[in-house]
Amino acid sequence: MLDIEEIRDHPKKVEAKLEARGEEVEVEHLLNLDEKRRQLITEVENLRRERNENSEKIGRLKSKGKEAEAEDLIERMGRVSSKIDNLEEKLEAVESELEDELALLPNIPHDSVPVSSDEDDKEVIAEYGEKPSFDFETKDHMALGEELDLFKFEKASKIAGARFPFYYGDGALLEMGLIHFMYFYQVEKNDYTPVFPPYLARGESYYTSGQLPKFEEDLYRIDDRAKEGEQTKGNREKLYLNPTAESILVNYHRDEILAENELPEKLVAFTTCFRREAGSYGEKEKGLIRTHQFNKVELFRFVKPDNSYRHLEELILDAEGILQELGLHYRKVLLPTCDLAQQSSKTVDLEVWIPSQETYQEVSSISNCEEFQARRGSIRYRPESPKGGSSNQKPEYLHTLNGSGLATSRLMVALLENNQNPDGSIDLPETLTKFVNKDSLQ
Repeated sequence: MLDIEEIRDHPKKVEAKLEARGEEVEVEHLLNLDEKRRQLITEVENLRRERNENSEKIGRLKSKGKEAEAEDLIERMGRVSSKIDNLEEKLEAVESELEDELALLPNIPHDSVPVSSDEDDKEVIAEYGEKPSFDFETKDHMALGEELDLFKFEKASKIAGARFPFYYGDGALLEMGLIHFMYFYQVEKNDYTPVFPPYLARGESYYTSGQLPKFEEDLYRIDDRAKEGEQTKGNREKLYLNPTAESILVNYHRDEILAENELPEKLVAFTTCFRREAGSYGEKEKGLIRTHQFNKVELFRFVKPDNSYRHLEELILDAEGILQELGLHYRKVLLPTCDLAQQSSKTVDLEVWIPSQETYQEVSSISNCEEFQARRGSIRYRPESPKGGSSNQKPEYLHTLNGSGLATSRLMVALLENNQNPDGSIDLPETLTKFVNKDSLQ
């Protein structure tokens, strides 16, 4: 969530930054709500002060036997209390409206993010490795998977509907091997704390992460059964399947104040992810390219604001290490303003080369969300005292960062297509052979 003080102090700048993301924002309306909110707070506080002062005065009058004066003052304070109740009701309504308006706004893009309304205007930062060249007619992952019996898409469709994967045989072993390799790589090489979070979370968690309230249609929601003794629909609790482990991990410290020496905190998680992916898609999205369910190893960091962009660079390197270990050609791109997620200030994507499409597909998005999520989830840290000892410093919002490390579905596509041989067999990177117990699929 954006800081209303930042909007108040720099309205034109905020408006311009949000317009660069394609958002039409009525900043003046927000400022009017904020002004009304502050006026009501002042009125309520003044009336409370008057009531408190006169409560003491009533006690003194009674102790002196001045009952009539005390009764008059009690009657007056009764009217003041009614006025306070009325103003508090108005204040609650104004605060709720302001919060609802702010909850719909995306994060402010970092100054280094290219301004564009075209998703193709991403900036290529670097490329790693060479595109493979083939002296035979190559096949796509669907054909390779069918010949090697790696996937059962028709059976998945029968069971769950379109765009759900069903890994089979060596395909299942390779999927599990990828997950195992990527998870332990980050734990052992890059010193991440391993976690295994829930797959479900309440709506409040998705408010913190930024999916709610604006993008509920992208989530799978379930209505849990009513608690024992509660049979009405109104008592059913809304739960959502996680679209990415980021949504779960950011809530780990929700409503907490951390000590400065607890930062940075680095978490790595594995989850299956679920996305509605509404819309119709063409040939380039078939098979594993775009699915409703996929597996992902997620990297997450809670950090201090003054070094969060150094952590962003580290996070990118941690994700890149996986692709380099697998020997895949990829490129690193900086997303333009129009392609940023709601919560992101800056995002760098890693895209692998897909030979059958002669194009790149994203396998990792690495983002700095600055204090956007921390503000929504009230996640703060207390700076250390400059003089040492126990700190009485005012808590500050920390920064949150996340990155795929990596998503397996498109990674699987890249592995199969880039390592295929003329006879239809697939060479496996050495780092994965121990998980599948063979060095090639055939």
